[in-house]
Amino acid sequence: MRYNRLLPILIPFVVLIFFEVFFFNSKFIYVSLVLSNLLIFFTVNQFTKASTVSKSWQKFLILPALFLTSLGIYSILFASKFFVQFLFILNAVYLYFYFRTIYYYLIQPTLYKDLSFENVSSYGNFLTFFFVSSVIYGLQSFLNITVWPLMIALTIIAILIVYQVIWANKIKSKFSIIYILISSLVLVELGWSISFLPLNFNVAGLLLAISYYMLIGLVRHHLLEKLDKKIVKLYLMFGFGSIFIVLLTARWM
Repeated sequence: MRYNRLLPILIPFVVLIFFEVFFFNSKFIYVSLVLSNLLIFFTVNQFTKASTVSKSWQKFLILPALFLTSLGIYSILFASKFFVQFLFILNAVYLYFYFRTIYYYLIQPTLYKDLSFENVSSYGNFLTFFFVSSVIYGLQSFLNITVWPLMIALTIIAILIVYQVIWANKIKSKFSIIYILISSLVLVELGWSISFLPLNFNVAGLLLAISYYMLIGLVRHHLLEKLDKKIVKLYLMFGFGSIFIVLLTARWM
């Protein structure tokens, strides 16, 4: 349908309005998140119905739903109105790029640029994992919630994110499920260890997100049979260098 072309612009704008509603009235947070996710489902479903490339709407739904929901909950942890508004705009901008990318990928493949979906998924997954990790540590800090229920939630979300990465990169290995489970287990173990450190929830979330970036980068290149010493050194140097800088500059609680 012709109006499918308008959805990448229209839906992020409507989602932004929903988020602004709960910004001015926090009681509407659940309504805003539910309605926003329904709009995401509607958009993805419309694109896949009109597509000759793929009809698997569930796989295209994972990333935007997790990104929007985790960002919405993450915004609750801040008192700064300006930063919260920045997050809402970031959410709308990312949804626009994501929907525009899958629109071309699914409906107008002749106009699709190679690796666009892989790139937009990579950025979104990293930010999503950061938001999720920070929310988990924030809930632990502010609400004094026991660690293990939060780690169960992290396990489920980590599996979904790692699966989305492998699927988005078109990796079709019979060992994919093993890598998904092992990678998720490693991330949860790291997350559990970080939870005992006296760190601000943002710092703890960033440390786990950097660890995710290193691990998933190495796993992805390995499954794509592109892993070599240069790539290993690059990821390890960037990852451990970033962790060192974060720990050196972080304010310990």
